[in-house]
Amino acid sequence: MKAIFIRHGESTANTGLVSTDVASIALTERGEGQAGRIAREWPETPSLIVTSPFQRTRQTAAPTIARFPDAPVEVWPIEEFTYLQPARWNGTAAADRRPHVERYWTVADPAWCDGEGAESFAGFLRRVEAALARLAALPPASRVYVFGHGQFIQAARAIVTGPDLDDQAQMRAFWRDGTPPVVANAERVGFHCLVIAGNVRRPSPPDGNTCLSLSSFRVTLLRVTRIKAKRGRLRKGAESYGKARI
Repeated sequence: MKAIFIRHGESTANTGLVSTDVASIALTERGEGQAGRIAREWPETPSLIVTSPFQRTRQTAAPTIARFPDAPVEVWPIEEFTYLQPARWNGTAAADRRPHVERYWTVADPAWCDGEGAESFAGFLRRVEAALARLAALPPASRVYVFGHGQFIQAARAIVTGPDLDDQAQMRAFWRDGTPPVVANAERVGFHCLVIAGNVRRPSPPDGNTCLSLSSFRVTLLRVTRIKAKRGRLRKGAESYGKARI
């Protein structure tokens, strides 16, 4: 199974504009151009196209969906990590939230949930693990294009390359203040499933908490590849390997 994760194109929030609803943030004109370029550069027809439910990812996926009209399209719960309670921060810009963001990552409590509509870091990791398990369960010859978000892709890569880290260690390593985004807009990262072993525990049903509960686990050997475009063609960058407990 080969899955290529694509971060959405540049959004209005990425340019520093005020956001009123995390799910409805749209692409900028530049982001729409990035989406079109992504669609033109695909070398193969996918067996499945996956998007998050958020508007910016669906807009990014739209040109690819149009190019491959026979490919099935599914919406998975791979939306971006929302760790600040939306009701308190809708209508603000990134600069307004900055002190609270810094406090959240400095404390680094993976079990903390900021309130209704927010997610704990531990719950976020379980959600990413569940998505990786769902991908790993697809037929071996599957090629999947997954349109998602920067922190989600970053977490998937961290789970694969750091399977021995507990949730707090993952959280402390996750936020790199003052550095460029780990996954840039329109960047592609490939996940190649090589080996699957072990049993799966089914996710527990939702218990009414605003933070997500533990999900399924499986031992999977994955290869992670940073994919770059050069002169309109995709090429592989650096590779890393790891056993992900998903």
